[in-house]
Amino acid sequence: MHASDERTAERAVDRAFAAAPRSAFLPPDQRDEAPEDRPIGIGEGQTCSQPSTVRAMLLLLAVAPGARVLDLGSGSAWTTALLAHLVGPTGRVDGVERRHDLAAWGRDNLQTLQLPWAQVHTARADVLGWPQGAPYDRILVSATAPRLPESLLDQLADGGRMVIPVRTTMTVVDRVGAELRQWEAGQYRFVPLIVPESR
Repeated sequence: MHASDERTAERAVDRAFAAAPRSAFLPPDQRDEAPEDRPIGIGEGQTCSQPSTVRAMLLLLAVAPGARVLDLGSGSAWTTALLAHLVGPTGRVDGVERRHDLAAWGRDNLQTLQLPWAQVHTARADVLGWPQGAPYDRILVSATAPRLPESLLDQLADGGRMVIPVRTTMTVVDRVGAELRQWEAGQYRFVPLIVPESR
């Protein structure tokens, strides 16, 4: 990516952060902690990731306006809202959260910001991702996987990109036709991704 493209991407992410403040996606008694660059618990063993990590992941994801995006592990829907601002009303974001109460809270948060092109779905116990919305131009995974999940790779469009923590390594996967090109982008810690067992 050229320096001018990087600056454009950074400005787009900064605008998304300004439009969807983290405080709106935290429990009321923790909103004063929103500026702190650390994960903050949001209940049920889940966290709202630290802003510097989310920003780095969004820059790696390189989301374009009009893109179709899967946000796996959406939690309170902060990342879903950020992605919605990046894709704009011509795009679509499917957030997926496996905990019913968190998914419902995330839907309420999105409704407050009036982002109808973004939705939060409650995950099915036996399905990873949201196959009915595939293929996706971009997939963001906010939980650490033991390996690259085949079921998510199947939901990635040709020319698409997935950003996912694998064990402790942030991993970027680009699909070019039948080929998958993979590279690493630093060390991070996340809550574990629950991968349904193969049948």
